[in-house]
Amino acid sequence: MEVTVFVSTFAAKMKYYLIAGEASGDLHASQLMLALKELDGDAQFRFYGGDQMQAAGGTLVKHYRELAYMGFIPVLMHLHTILGNMRRAKKDIAQWRPDVVILVDYPGFNLSIAKYVRKKALAPVYYYISPKIWAWKEYRIKNIKRDISELFSILPFEVEFFEKKHHYPIHYVGNPTMDEVSRYLDSVKETGGEAASLPFSSERKVIALLAGSRRQEINDNLPAMISVSRKFPQYQFVVAGAPGIEAEYYDRFLAGTEVKLVHNRTYALLHHSHAALVTSGTATLETALFGVPQVVCYETMLPRLVGWLRKKVLKVKYVSLVNLIADREVVRELVADSFSEANIKRELEAVLEGPAREAMLQGYREVHKRLGQQNAPHNAARIITELLKK
Repeated sequence: MEVTVFVSTFAAKMKYYLIAGEASGDLHASQLMLALKELDGDAQFRFYGGDQMQAAGGTLVKHYRELAYMGFIPVLMHLHTILGNMRRAKKDIAQWRPDVVILVDYPGFNLSIAKYVRKKALAPVYYYISPKIWAWKEYRIKNIKRDISELFSILPFEVEFFEKKHHYPIHYVGNPTMDEVSRYLDSVKETGGEAASLPFSSERKVIALLAGSRRQEINDNLPAMISVSRKFPQYQFVVAGAPGIEAEYYDRFLAGTEVKLVHNRTYALLHHSHAALVTSGTATLETALFGVPQVVCYETMLPRLVGWLRKKVLKVKYVSLVNLIADREVVRELVADSFSEANIKRELEAVLEGPAREAMLQGYREVHKRLGQQNAPHNAARIITELLKK
């Protein structure tokens, strides 16, 4: 009843411009778009994003595959392309004149867009999935306060950071990853039908390899993961192919090994996995929500230097969302100078069976409790439409 009354108050079609720069942002933005359509049936969307946003409806201006560069060297090499994409986005927003610009994570690109939109007074700027400035580049709080009209958080500990430390009010709407995993598990209902189409047998337990969503991450982390797999012949190892990365890219790593590839079916893989090796990111939280014990693996260039800088520059003790949400070490993080095949093997052995495995699963339950309210995209969509109504 409330939704029906609310939808009828829109005098004209509302225009939403969204920008997501990677696979996880594409997923979260698509769910937000679907939630917005439920409240605003005439919603129009135009966006930088990916396949899932395109499936939700609207006009795709640029695919995130042309945006997702990470690391100093790759960014420097593609700087001309990145700046060109920024100019195109700014021009496109100015021409389309949306009622609101909704930015999804990806701060290096999106904060530049926010500054332009605010300076030209084109539309209010809402940020869904707030930039992780609590980890580093905390100085960006000045840009956020100046350019962002409303900030939407999906991590409970961010409330204290933004509101208490920086006196900037935000909306904590719950965590969309928890919603997405819950929806998937509800849809499967333990039928076992999905397992038949996956490239592994039921005779050996599965260990999932989630090596990142970008080529550079995969190139850095997957070789060591595959090498460690040879130490565990009693298990079968399966790589989760990332959205936006063609299956052929993995051939160079998998050739001559027994490791299999599941492409665009990470949830199905996790649902049938006994343990996982995971590159830090949203995947660590997804793995935890599926109840799969994990080892976080993240190799870097100049590991000793990065290890030192991590202690001096990063504002947080952990890199994985699981540990950050729990505010303690639930999962072992092998990052920079602690990343090695010997360490990965040792930590993986520890979580396959026994007390370490049970302790981690207990920690997962704590994380789930701390995430709190569910239905994050719908909570965010309700607030967004109410704000635009005013």
